[in-house]
Order: sequence, then C-alpha cells, then structure tokens
Amino acid sequence: MKLSQFKFNLPESLLASEPTENRDESRLMVLHRDTGKIEHKIFKDVLDYFDDKDVMILNNTKVFPARLYGNKEKTGATIEVFLLRELNKELRLWDVLVDPARKIRVGNKLYFGDDDLLVAEVVDNTTSRGRTIRFLFDGTDEEFRRNIEILGETPLPKYITRKATPEDKFRYQTIYAKNEGAVAAPTAGLHFSRELMKRLELKGVDFAEVTLHVGLGTFRTVEVEDLTKHKMDSEQFIITDEAAKTVNKAIDLKRRVCAVGTTSMRAIESAVSADRHLKPANDWTSKFIYPPYDFSIANSMITNFHTPESTLLVMIAAFGGYEHVMNAYEQAVKEKYRFYSYGDAMLII
Repeated sequence: MKLSQFKFNLPESLLASEPTENRDESRLMVLHRDTGKIEHKIFKDVLDYFDDKDVMILNNTKVFPARLYGNKEKTGATIEVFLLRELNKELRLWDVLVDPARKIRVGNKLYFGDDDLLVAEVVDNTTSRGRTIRFLFDGTDEEFRRNIEILGETPLPKYITRKATPEDKFRYQTIYAKNEGAVAAPTAGLHFSRELMKRLELKGVDFAEVTLHVGLGTFRTVEVEDLTKHKMDSEQFIITDEAAKTVNKAIDLKRRVCAVGTTSMRAIESAVSADRHLKPANDWTSKFIYPPYDFSIANSMITNFHTPESTLLVMIAAFGGYEHVMNAYEQAVKEKYRFYSYGDAMLII
C-alpha cells in the first residue's frame, strides 16, 4: 500500500493537549472488524466487551523525564537535550537529540540546573540532531537518577505546546507502569483507572504484562510513498514466561486476546512461535506492520486515534481492515473525537 492512502483531514482543534478529567471517561469508539459497524461509548464501557478468561496485554514500560534544558559552556546558550536511551550505565553514556543542533559540537560541555547539578560532554555525532553525550558524575546511580528526576521534564509530544505540569508527570503515565525506559507513553493504556481494572478482574479478565520501551521512532514521519521501504527504529521489548503462558492459555481456549496499544501489538508480533503462540523474549524489534498482514496473537485491540500518514494508523488499518478503519476515522473527525496522546480511544473487535 501507498502512504498517500492514509491521508485524511484532521483539524488541529481535535489534537488533545489535556487529558480528560477522569482516565476512564474519555470517549470510546467500538469498531467491529467483520462488518465495519461502529458504536459510540465511554471508555469504561469496555467492561461490556470482555469476559471470564479473556486476556488484555498491557505494556508496563515507564516514561522517564527525558527532556532536559541546559546551558552551553562559554556562550550560556539554552540547549534542549532529549534523552533517548542509556548506552552505557558505568560510563554514563547516552544517546540524545539536541536542539538547536547546529550549536552543539563534539567536545562541548553542557551544564544543567542552577548549581550545575549535572554536567555533560558531547562525545560523538550520530545524526543531524543526534549526539552521544557523557555525564560527568561521580555519585551513585541512584543519585544520578534522582538528579535526572529533579531536572527532567515529562516528555510530552511536541504538538502539545504548553509547558509540562506536575499533573502531566502522573497523567502521561499508565497506572501499571513499572519498567523505566520509555520516552513516550504507551497511550492506549492511559485510559485505564484502578477502579476499571478491578472491575475487569472481578469479571475474570486476566492481564498479561509485556514491556516495550517506546522510542521516538514510533512517531517518526514516514518519508517514503512505498510503505515497504520505511525503516522503523529499533526498540527493546521483554515478554516473560508468565505473560506468554497467560496469553497462550487464552489462545487455546479461543478467548478474546486484546493488545492494549500499538506497542503491545508490536511486541507480541515480534515473538511468535511456529505454532502461532506467544514465546518469551528479551530482544529488540524494528517490526513495521502494514496491510496486508496476518496477525498471530491478538484478536482485538485498544488504541488511540492517530495522525494522518503515521506508522500507527497504518498498523491499525492492517488490523481493523483499511476500508473500515478509514471510514471510522472519518466518523471520528465528524463526531469530534479527540486525537493523539491525550485523546480518545478505539476498541477494535
């Protein structure tokens, strides 16, 4: 398929810059992928579509405060440093993006915080905006993390132009986040409240937790018309024995297996056994799912509403059927559903 087939008109007013007051009260569109039928609900109505021994697969990655603001030595110019991933814990080497990039060269030192709480040196160029930096810090790893926590901002997507608030620290994180390593939230999971999860549990729904550390590559613009030529960035994922067993039991019982979010879907589709079951893994994936694609594990999914021509929309179309999904998106715009990270949700069954 071609990238231009995933264009649609998305008014800027539908990009959600604030979360709904209550996590489980965002809107929910339910799309039946066999008929294309659409229902309009509230997220907590998801309860009506799941039953005893069904499984929801959750991505338990945790967002860390990846956006830092520092000053360049000598000039004092303000530089934004976006931490992408830790390359070496002992040497405190990090893969980062810098802005404005033209001012940052190898050998430059950057100072963070009023009392220079952290100092870093640029050691390599990786891409036009990418750099490798080394933090010059002698304390323990715990102290280093605490300083990042003090200095760092919640890495809200760039389309949200307001400053991150203390509330964002809590709301741009799923309630089941455990394993730190993501620079963006697995946003489909943001709709789950503790009360809703308890009610699902009481109905007999099982949860299987996987980890995929979301990188910025998930949101990278697709720049090729031929989708087969697009390359995804690699992201680390972990599937435990326990998660695999829970999911495989539901597959064998022919129950509903629901991937909560595109990141959960990418993780499980990167660990499929020969007999189309989920296998434990600790690996990296650069899997890009586009139509036509034969899904092996999940038979339902929960996702947010994505932007035109994004890899996320392409995956949703592969799962829900191109015509059905594009029609659903047309309806979503008409009905003023909220799009993107803090937006509304879609259940595809």
